[in-house]
Amino acid sequence: MSATEKNEFRELSEPEGLARRLFTHVDHLAGLIGPRPSSHLKMFEAAAGYIEREFQNLGDAVEREWYDAGVAAPVSNLVVTRRGTCRPDEVIVLGAHYDTVSTTPGADDNASAVAVLIEVARLLQGRPFQRTVRFVAFACEEPPHFHTMTMGSQYHARQCRVRDEKILGMLCLEMVGYFSTAENSQQVPPAIPKLLRGVIPTRGDFLAAVSNLSSWRLLRAFQTGFRKSSELPLFPIALPENISEIRLSDQSSFWDQGYPALMLTDTSFLRNPHYHEPTDTPETLDYPRMAQVTQGVVGALGRLAKPET
Repeated sequence: MSATEKNEFRELSEPEGLARRLFTHVDHLAGLIGPRPSSHLKMFEAAAGYIEREFQNLGDAVEREWYDAGVAAPVSNLVVTRRGTCRPDEVIVLGAHYDTVSTTPGADDNASAVAVLIEVARLLQGRPFQRTVRFVAFACEEPPHFHTMTMGSQYHARQCRVRDEKILGMLCLEMVGYFSTAENSQQVPPAIPKLLRGVIPTRGDFLAAVSNLSSWRLLRAFQTGFRKSSELPLFPIALPENISEIRLSDQSSFWDQGYPALMLTDTSFLRNPHYHEPTDTPETLDYPRMAQVTQGVVGALGRLAKPET
């Protein structure tokens, strides 16, 4: 076993260490920096700088994808690209937004997802894949940018289409840190058809993987890889986009460009009472379960990107 393989095995066999690292990221973003809306550029840029340094510490080159979001200064997505060995034109994207609304420190929304993004990159460090893997920390997902062309994911997805990139799948990390085993802790979106209401779990102890109807193949492949790598319950579901709750994050920007994409989520306000509140703080999250999310995404992303043999 090579030194790299030994390091990978040690990382994957130490869930407590992974949980501690996840807490460190969340505590820095939500505890030290705090609210980071695009209107507070100092805090907004502090979050971007932290993410950039963490990727650089892994040995990755970070591209700042600057654009005009209509605020006091240009903003940037942070892009890390690990080029595939034999199918580099085929791309798998893993992304999470790093901004918040002004009313919250945003531990779950969305420091939890940024933490998982960084740790997935760490666990995949040095592993060659046939396809290109791209990690993106998106700017400006929250209002006033939400559902506008100034979202960071909208800008990135449009640029992918302009470059005629072959994005085989985009995985969006959106609030992945709040879990509850209490009965009836999980709510159901009002627009969900009655036929499906009975299949949705009533306890908020699972990760949801949500696709639109045209992304069902990506959903199936993700499900297989996740379940082989994590003990955390996964609830996969493909729904039509006229159910508005499934368009509430960055994956919808890729759907708009015709790319397959999934939202990976703890279901946000359908479970977490701290959503967009001052109480969305680091101590409210479940880091052992976040570690299971991370390991599941590692397994799924590795399957999608196809390991080099």
